[in-house]
Amino acid sequence: MQKVSKHDRYVLDLCEMIKSDYDVLSTNVKISGKKRQLCEIDVLARKGSFFDAFEVKCSYRITKARKQAKMVRKHAPLKIDRTFFYCGASGALVLL
Repeated sequence: MQKVSKHDRYVLDLCEMIKSDYDVLSTNVKISGKKRQLCEIDVLARKGSFFDAFEVKCSYRITKARKQAKMVRKHAPLKIDRTFFYCGASGALVLL
C-alpha cells in the first residue's frame, strides 16, 4: 500500500468538508494542451450548472495559489464560476 502524501491528505480533508454542498467532486483534474500538461485542479466541484475550483496548499502560500487559479481559469475547457484556496495546515478556506 502506498503512503498518502500530506497534500493528498489535505485534498481528502477538503473533500470531506465540502461534499455536502456539491453534487459531484473530482480530484486531481489535469488540463492538457497538445504537447504537455498545462495545469491541474486539485478539487473540481459541480453543483447544478456551476463549477468551483479549489487549490490546496500545505502551507499558507496564497500568491502561488492565485497564480495557479489564474492558469486554471485561462485554460479550463469549461467556465469556472469561483476559485477557492484551501490551506491544509490552518484549515482556512479563502475565496480567490
